[in-house]
Amino acid sequence: MDETLRNTIRIYALQNAVRYKGKANPGAVIGKVLAENPELRANAKEIGDEAAKAVKEVNKIPFEKQEKKLQEIAPGLPEKKEEEEKGIFAFLGIREGETIVTAFPPEPSKYPHIGHAKAIIANYELAKQYHGTFYLRFEDTNPELADEEFYKIHLDNYRWLGISPDKVDHASDFMEEFYRHAEKIIKDSHAYVCSCKQETIKENRKNGNECRCRYSHPDKSLELWHGMFKAKQGKCVLRLKGHMQSQNTALRDPVIFRIIDESHPRKKKKYRVWPNYDFESAIMDGIEGITHRLRSKEFELRNELQRLIQTLAGFKETKIYEFARFNLEGVESSGRIIREKVQKKQLLGWDDPSLTTLVALRRRGFLPEAIKSFVLSTGLTKTEAVLKWDDLIVHNRRLLDPLCNRYFFIENPKEIVVENAPEQIADLKLHPEHPERGLRKFKTKDKFYIAEPDFRNFKDGKLIRLMDCLNFKKSKNRFVFDSLEYENYKKNGDKIIHWLPVRKDLAKAEVLMPDKEIKKGLAEPLVKNLKVGDIVQFARFGFCKLDKKEKGKLMFWYTHG
Repeated sequence: MDETLRNTIRIYALQNAVRYKGKANPGAVIGKVLAENPELRANAKEIGDEAAKAVKEVNKIPFEKQEKKLQEIAPGLPEKKEEEEKGIFAFLGIREGETIVTAFPPEPSKYPHIGHAKAIIANYELAKQYHGTFYLRFEDTNPELADEEFYKIHLDNYRWLGISPDKVDHASDFMEEFYRHAEKIIKDSHAYVCSCKQETIKENRKNGNECRCRYSHPDKSLELWHGMFKAKQGKCVLRLKGHMQSQNTALRDPVIFRIIDESHPRKKKKYRVWPNYDFESAIMDGIEGITHRLRSKEFELRNELQRLIQTLAGFKETKIYEFARFNLEGVESSGRIIREKVQKKQLLGWDDPSLTTLVALRRRGFLPEAIKSFVLSTGLTKTEAVLKWDDLIVHNRRLLDPLCNRYFFIENPKEIVVENAPEQIADLKLHPEHPERGLRKFKTKDKFYIAEPDFRNFKDGKLIRLMDCLNFKKSKNRFVFDSLEYENYKKNGDKIIHWLPVRKDLAKAEVLMPDKEIKKGLAEPLVKNLKVGDIVQFARFGFCKLDKKEKGKLMFWYTHG
């Protein structure tokens, strides 16, 4: 890392500390660096390590001296950045005291993923920053997609993220309101019932041709509308009078109500004429008084149509801003494809460790604070971005590192005998920077388990250290004790490896990797005291979360390195 980047990271760390009463946040520093220098994302791990180091140093400086130090190394920066420091919502131009009401509207048809997390966190944080109101709204007016299990799943996932809505609404509870607004639009001659075949409607919209149904008198359209409630599914639809020659095809007389006979998970068979997404969403925004919506760019073409519907219904228009979608490189996010792969047993489930669904990230050991820090660091730009796992991992690692105790896990263990090794008690810290957490004590003599890759790569004559225990050398097929002192290793050592003493009370452990490979081995006895859900760091292996305890075996999921 060049010195210029290192100094920039230190400046940002000081700036963040000054802003937040003396305590800088590594995630904020990392996010700022990567947001301003997207080309550095490939170096996210290195930047994360340097940011953690800079924050640690900066946080040791008394608060009253941090601003002085910032002025010394970056004169005028606080004033220069004043506008920028208003946060990622500054572009909205919200005035002091302005009423802010936001919403996030999931469809209860699949598990939410990290893309949903970005949208809900952005809308939630916007409302909280301006002391506004946040709605979580289930857009469940398509009985063919809405599924009872997903209501609870969404609520549970968002609760885990730290989202506490001011109100939870279900669009299906507002059916009579939708009907009332539909009738108003019909009476005002802005909608009509169309009985054309679906193929004809599709072809006319493609070519910009108006159909004969468009010219019905409002009274006739209203009569046909009432008849829809008894008509067969597919017989007719209600269409909005848009602009059939519009370049925005969403405005070409779109369908706003259709007949669906499928039973609804909440309303059963009470309704069979259902609003489509654009009508329902626009009307609900009006009913709830949503002032601002932040959502992904896939909805951009729907914006004009939804604002038209709000205007025709007599509501004030919601201000909507679209930002670019993002996905992690190589990760499937399509709910349809994931569902198919789960059914074909190509994935373990919606929480498969290769996925970025929130249930998968949670089960692997990603923290909600890390997900929040990560998604906000990607900004609200319209520029498409393909991110890598490392971009997310760097945010999680800096949170896990101070929290997680260290333990030894020996994958595919090989037993060795270190000749002439003295009997001793080896003391190892549970955490290198938190001695107050205590020690792990191992009684050792000459028999040890080491990982198979280490065993395979030993070279004759090289000095090897068993971490915090002893030094030895390989001599042909023998392993010979050299010394106890770390200082001796520092002079001529080749590598430090983790280990376990050969003893009967070691724990059998398995670790499920993201590619579904299972790593098997032995772990130190203390891991038997862990609770399901605990996250630890296995030295030289990575962070792992205890997923379940089986008879005589502990099952972990690999979080990341």
